[in-house]
Amino acid sequence: MPAPLFANPTESLGPVTNGFVPAVLEQEVRRIYARSPLYGRRFPLHPEPLEWSCYREIPALSKREIVEKGHQAFFADYAAIERGLQAKRYEYESTGGTTQAPMTVIMEEGWWNAQTARAYRASPLLREFADRPYRKCVLAPVGCSSNLCPYEDHPFPHRYFDGTVYLNLSSDPFAFPEGEWDRIVLELQATKPEVIEGEPVYLSLLARATQRRGVRVPSVKAVILTYGKASTQHGRQIAEVFPAAQVDLYGSTEAGYLFVGEAFRDDSQVIDANAFIELVPWRAELPDVYQIYVTTRDREAMPLLRYHTGDIVQRFPSGFRLLGREGNLYFRPDGSLVSPADIDAALPADFACWHYSLVQTGETRWDFHYVADHTVEHGRVETALAAMLGGGSRVNAFRRKFIAPAASGKFALLKPLLR
Repeated sequence: MPAPLFANPTESLGPVTNGFVPAVLEQEVRRIYARSPLYGRRFPLHPEPLEWSCYREIPALSKREIVEKGHQAFFADYAAIERGLQAKRYEYESTGGTTQAPMTVIMEEGWWNAQTARAYRASPLLREFADRPYRKCVLAPVGCSSNLCPYEDHPFPHRYFDGTVYLNLSSDPFAFPEGEWDRIVLELQATKPEVIEGEPVYLSLLARATQRRGVRVPSVKAVILTYGKASTQHGRQIAEVFPAAQVDLYGSTEAGYLFVGEAFRDDSQVIDANAFIELVPWRAELPDVYQIYVTTRDREAMPLLRYHTGDIVQRFPSGFRLLGREGNLYFRPDGSLVSPADIDAALPADFACWHYSLVQTGETRWDFHYVADHTVEHGRVETALAAMLGGGSRVNAFRRKFIAPAASGKFALLKPLLR
């Protein structure tokens, strides 16, 4: 049986001989089985050397299964984990993601910081920050959890953790009053960060608030776009105010950071030290587009084996593009794929907004909501987007003061009808 395709560099997996799983991957699979009783209950593993045929029989793990079985299922003695939480040997977070279903994630102390450092080392743009002190500001949903964001309304000095300041105290940046933006921009100035990290919509609106106040932050060397899908509209607005390298850093609370690359360059690479990422063919007519199954590396608490994230990636000669969640992608009547990158490419060159969302309201009807300082000529935008969607689509454009996020606090650039 042929070996599955992985996003990891070939040299990191090692040679494949006679249909057997490479030693480095098999060792991780067996460590995961030893650490968590969940997997042995789902699919017993024989002691003989692991062949690809057997590896493929290990059922993929879904978020729904984790939620239904509970995080306790990962541990033989959950009382020991509870004692570890009290002693701060373990940490926990709750993530809802795009499914709205809450999931509790247990992680060993220091795991998030360690895998973040490995992610930085994998990026030429972030490598200089991996092993030295630096200042960072984070602006993302309060429940983002990927950096264990604080939930309490602490004053500024008490939101400074190991060089990182968490700027916002509530979710939905469109609902921030001007006084809240005053505070955020003032803290940004006071911190003088080398790195700004955040959800792209939040950072776009931060650029707007900073620009309106006539503030400059020349200390910024890198902007990390994470937690959500960024559009080139976000990237341009952010770059006007914070003219620094932009990094696309993809991951999730439960799996950690998985891909990193320069934003909008289709060059993301797997963070090899953090995970093995299996590329699973998605549709026959899209040979370079894949689902991903994630197997975490060197993780003690809640290790993931062949975890189906629900994310879709496209492979390019330069690397990978993260297309987004499977449910947030649209297929034209002819079967071709539409992703947020296609929206960006279709918009007129002189169009500018702080955020947008293209929402399907019927089989051929779409609404394009955008937040901008000025109303654009809707006819050109509507015509361009309708041509991109094809199939006799009709698009109506609306300028909005705000676009509400989902209950999870996340924003969607493309919202097709549920199928």
